[in-house]
Amino acid sequence: MVTQPGIARRAAGSLFIVSGGQTGADRGALDAALAAGIPCGGWCPRGRRAEDGTVPDRYPLRETPAAEYPQRTAWNVRDSDGTAILHQGRVDRGTALTERLARRQGRPVLLLDVRSARPAELAAWIEKERIARLNVAGPRESRAPGLQALVTRFLRDAFVLVTDARSR
Repeated sequence: MVTQPGIARRAAGSLFIVSGGQTGADRGALDAALAAGIPCGGWCPRGRRAEDGTVPDRYPLRETPAAEYPQRTAWNVRDSDGTAILHQGRVDRGTALTERLARRQGRPVLLLDVRSARPAELAAWIEKERIARLNVAGPRESRAPGLQALVTRFLRDAFVLVTDARSR
């Protein structure tokens, strides 16, 4: 599950979804991956800490040594080829940290408002950047009500497009 910071990018092959398990965008990404049969995982804080208590066991995540969110965020960025930040027009502090860390590590970053973006935009970016391990981040559900369901639907459609493109 854990990769080295200098992971190689691949043009083809399977997609792996990385996410931290927080409510909102994180869980929407994991729900979409699990529904589509796409491998997923990532890091969550010690104790599987989340705003609603604990991250449910159905999400295949590993715990970081720290209970705070920044370590989880940093490790998920580190273990990915690129980060898609999915939001509803407003990015919170934790999401801004994700973007800063990805840019600092030279990883591609894409910010999309899932209310107006098209899944094809994300799919094209994944292929252009040769993403094999996609970190998906965004605001938590309490700061963006309804985001988890929107992200799940958005990513299900994007995953179909990526899978189709990679099977050719």
